[in-house]
Amino acid sequence: MAVAALVTWLLTALGGFSMLGLWIRRGGLRDRGAGRTRFPAPVVFGHMLLAAAGLVAWILHLATGTTALAWTALAVLLPVALLGFVMLARWIPAHRARATTDVPERAIPLPLVVGHGLLAVVTLALVLVATLNGG
Repeated sequence: MAVAALVTWLLTALGGFSMLGLWIRRGGLRDRGAGRTRFPAPVVFGHMLLAAAGLVAWILHLATGTTALAWTALAVLLPVALLGFVMLARWIPAHRARATTDVPERAIPLPLVVGHGLLAVVTLALVLVATLNGG
């Protein structure tokens, strides 16, 4: 279960990096001051950095067997999920208004968002179960 969580976490990260790349290429960082992006940079990078920190804690847990690291990774996933929901709530209007808005988030395709979200839910569930079972 713990290794499956690692695999899904890595796949989730891959999807996240893909979305980040699309957002940046479409001007997500440039357009913040112009009000064109609905994604505040602190939310985007906070989500990414917390997810990376949790992933590192999970990898260290797998390498050392330290239960506290598993609990740390699980605890870090909660604000990661919250920030992810914030971005999802801001992405939905951009996706729905596809023909009338030109925001960087519009470049992120629905299947990528759905896949990232589903993998994140599976990852959270696997980390929870593995942690409750002692790692």
